[in-house]
Amino acid sequence: MKTLDVEAVQAFVLAADLNSFTRAAEALDSTQSAVSLKIKRLEERLGRRLLERTPRLVRLSAEGNAFLPAARHLVAAHQSAVGAFAVEHRRLTVGISYHIIGSEMPALLKRMHASDPGLVIGLHIDTSRSILEAFDNGELDAAIVLRQDTRRRDAEVLFDEQFGWMAAPDFNRLPGEPLRLATQAEPCSVRATAVDALDRAGIPWTEVFVGGGVATIGAALSAGLAVAALARRVAPPDTIDLGPRLGLPPLPSREVILCSKPSDARARRALRTLGATFAAAA
Repeated sequence: MKTLDVEAVQAFVLAADLNSFTRAAEALDSTQSAVSLKIKRLEERLGRRLLERTPRLVRLSAEGNAFLPAARHLVAAHQSAVGAFAVEHRRLTVGISYHIIGSEMPALLKRMHASDPGLVIGLHIDTSRSILEAFDNGELDAAIVLRQDTRRRDAEVLFDEQFGWMAAPDFNRLPGEPLRLATQAEPCSVRATAVDALDRAGIPWTEVFVGGGVATIGAALSAGLAVAALARRVAPPDTIDLGPRLGLPPLPSREVILCSKPSDARARRALRTLGATFAAAA
């Protein structure tokens, strides 16, 4: 009977989920070459090609897709066995800016639970400014936010978030009419960036909708009420960037950073998984 290296199977599952050897290595606190070697040896052991490698990403082969459910069960069973005598749950409290919450959230939570079923996750969604304030006050173990300034040099940069003037495809602005905007309530750094760009370009604007998060703003966009400065990644799928068509000034990208301070290995492992999953989604 063939025996399999559980760590290699775990590396395969992560690479499949994150579409990247690099992101899988980050989650495992390893290197890309080590992860690649583990998976190569797993493929040799099984006599099957599990992953198709391309310069930009990693994709499951047909045989890899067939093996993935069993691989998940094996990793889950191993983690359950290792934690059979654990009696103490670890609570991890994370704050995330509502500007960067996208459709990846279910997959992110699923991945964190799979990596540590005993982890209790406390999730706080707010503005980047409020999240950082709570983090600095010791209320949060970690924060994933839009970078606000040049400080926090110890923060990990996950990716650059690209912003656009998002709206329904049939949104129309009449000649001479102020641009109808949907925004977050003040203070909001994305709102400030958007209105500053419009003011500098001499484009008149008016707020017609003030939301309490990306979901509410997205609803206003889908309804055709307004245009909003939103990250393209989190905008509703039925919206497009109308900036070029409406002659609006380009919006700068913003770095998404991870700030953290847990000292125990379990929390650090969970945060590596969190950061790698977020980066892979982008």
